[in-house]
Amino acid sequence: MCLSIPSQVVAVDHEGQSVTVDTLGVRRDVSSHLMTEPLAIGDYVLIHIGFVMNKIDPEDAMQSLELYKEIVSKLENETMQ
Repeated sequence: MCLSIPSQVVAVDHEGQSVTVDTLGVRRDVSSHLMTEPLAIGDYVLIHIGFVMNKIDPEDAMQSLELYKEIVSKLENETMQ
């Protein structure tokens, strides 16, 4: 099973072949070769094995991020007990 956390595009290279994304504060470069539509700074995307797979709605991205943070918080609380 693979969990894809929404990532926000923070930089686009000049040739459009890769983007830099921010995933919960961690930045990394990923390939945009598989995308048929252009990406822009601020877009939310899902990534799989270093490739942008698709762009997602910002509202959906924010809901997913909030849920993910809630899960992490609950797991951390269980670990501390």
